[in-house]
Amino acid sequence: MSESLQHWQPAKTPDNRTLEGIYIRLEKLDPARHGDDLWLALQGPASDPKLWDYLPYGPFNERSAFDQWLTKNAASRDPHFYAVIDRVAEQAQGLLSLMCIVPEHGRIEIGHVAFGAPMQRSPKSTEAVYLLAREAFHLGNRRLEWKCNNDNARSKRTAVRLGYTFEGVFRQHMVVKGKNRDTTWYSIISTEWPAVAAGFEKWLARDNQPKTGQIKTLEACRALAV
Repeated sequence: MSESLQHWQPAKTPDNRTLEGIYIRLEKLDPARHGDDLWLALQGPASDPKLWDYLPYGPFNERSAFDQWLTKNAASRDPHFYAVIDRVAEQAQGLLSLMCIVPEHGRIEIGHVAFGAPMQRSPKSTEAVYLLAREAFHLGNRRLEWKCNNDNARSKRTAVRLGYTFEGVFRQHMVVKGKNRDTTWYSIISTEWPAVAAGFEKWLARDNQPKTGQIKTLEACRALAV
């Protein structure tokens, strides 16, 4: 018998609050404040050459086109974009969004993830997703989604590492940059979130993140929380 949701209330929509973490904070995207840093992080000489491979836009060869893209994103309510600020460097090093926002069903997605090289394979990238996931469930959502191109092995590995459950592949789902995209779907639901969140918190704790690198993996921390 299915759970009764007779008294369930629709989720709230994201607002412009700053989300504070240990290593980073998430600020509502503001091209005037974040534009220079993001151009350097995402398009500068040390940027990740594969960053744009599976995104529906980019790379940007001209700063003017990049600025137009940032301005459009900053004005959007869905997707709702955040800049990722390194708390030590006080520098924007990436961005991501809450998107596909369906409050009446309590469904939301984390997407448009573009992390600069200084964020990758560091606690900063994991914490950025954790903070948005925490916010998604704090807003009252029942389901948090992650979708990616089925050819994007890096994103699929990341989803599983972050605690998402694989749900299937939507074949011939989209045409992106002149190519077919089969889309892989993952989710975390509200009943799973407390254990997933506890795993994130154990992994992000400073005593698990010495300068030499993690002591326990995120998967191991999550297993301890179950």
